[in-house]
Amino acid sequence: MSNILLCINAVLPMLLTIAAGYTARRLGWIREEDVPRMNGVAFRVFVPVMCFYNIYSSDLSSAVSPRLLAFTLAAVLATFGASLWYAERFVGVRARRGVVIQGIYRSNYLVFGVSFVSGLVPNADLGMIAVVAAIVVPLFNILAVITLEIYSGKRTDRRKMLLDILKNPLIVGIAAGVLFLALGIRLPQPVEKAVRDVAGVASPLILFLLGAFFKLSGVEKHRRELLAACLGRLAVCPAVVLGAAVALGFRGMELVTLIAVFASSTAVVSFTMAQQMGGDAELAGDIVVVTSALASFSLFAWSLLFKTLGLY
Repeated sequence: MSNILLCINAVLPMLLTIAAGYTARRLGWIREEDVPRMNGVAFRVFVPVMCFYNIYSSDLSSAVSPRLLAFTLAAVLATFGASLWYAERFVGVRARRGVVIQGIYRSNYLVFGVSFVSGLVPNADLGMIAVVAAIVVPLFNILAVITLEIYSGKRTDRRKMLLDILKNPLIVGIAAGVLFLALGIRLPQPVEKAVRDVAGVASPLILFLLGAFFKLSGVEKHRRELLAACLGRLAVCPAVVLGAAVALGFRGMELVTLIAVFASSTAVVSFTMAQQMGGDAELAGDIVVVTSALASFSLFAWSLLFKTLGLY
């Protein structure tokens, strides 16, 4: 029972925050057209500051685990390869292939990860979360740009594409955090408090906006692709990757971090990228919505399983 309560306490706040956003839109307190603009502000301001602060405030000696980073990198690439294989063989519409690939391999780690780990491991040093993000987020972005370019049928300026990756606010926030931490640069106390306060807004705000974004109009239209993305993202990927992690001896905070990376929903930003690069944006939005709705339950199930087995 204590294990169940611990996992409920980790997942339920996220689910309630999403429900609050959905309720606010249904009641007309936030307009549907406001959500993309607010989402843009969140991803350009709040989430990069959160990335920066989590790294800046971490204990680098305990946060850096070369073994964990190597496994995470290999697992993301393997998941990407498997989703590419599936899309090539079973997704008939070309514009949907890149979207399905993104839907399976690209997790909402930054948004769900911090909230999930904070709830599951109270008072945890989030440095490990941030350091893993420094590897995962750039890789997610690079693979997404390449994939969507291949399947969009459009000619893309590769120099501009590379520049856009480097200018990505999340990557800038991560790079700044690593730089400050490596050089031992400390912010003045009032500035540090302001940064901490802004960073604390990021996850609740994104989860709230995710709820406000909920719209299930395309479920029937994209039923086959949605089923594949949901099963791949929330069941097959975590089963294979986390099973391999346990077999290789990952335990404690490392295993919790891997649960956050590989068992969370499809990244919200995947919808925006599909929209900008000629993918099926409607399908991308539906994948984000459905996986986000189900992720709270799948995260609860995976975390309870490993907690019951005494692995963290």
